[in-house]
Amino acid sequence: MEALAKVKHIRVTPQKARRVVNLIRGKQATEAMAILKFAPQAASEPIFKLVQAAVANLAVKADASNTAYDAEDLVVSAAFVDEGTTLKRFMPRAQGRAFKILKRTSHITVVVATPDELVKSAPKARNK
Repeated sequence: MEALAKVKHIRVTPQKARRVVNLIRGKQATEAMAILKFAPQAASEPIFKLVQAAVANLAVKADASNTAYDAEDLVVSAAFVDEGTTLKRFMPRAQGRAFKILKRTSHITVVVATPDELVKSAPKARNK
């Protein structure tokens, strides 16, 4: 069983958010939340909330289908950051000039899965 959580148009540059997402990809959900709680990057707070939301989504999904799961066994199976819209602003400069400022946004996606789901989706090794 797996669950997805997304956040769109968050005011964090994709490059900075990817640094944080790379820390948690493939880790257990509880370990990922511990890492994010103490990570010094500003992007770690919204990603922490996103992992919590993904775990809660899986809990709701499991309750709806009467499936048992253990919250300690959940794994962050996929986590990625896409580029969102860019806000374009101008800053006045000397002699009547204007410099463009690009305020970048991100779309962040986190997928949490149970270990048996990871075994099913893993590609089968070919014998050569």
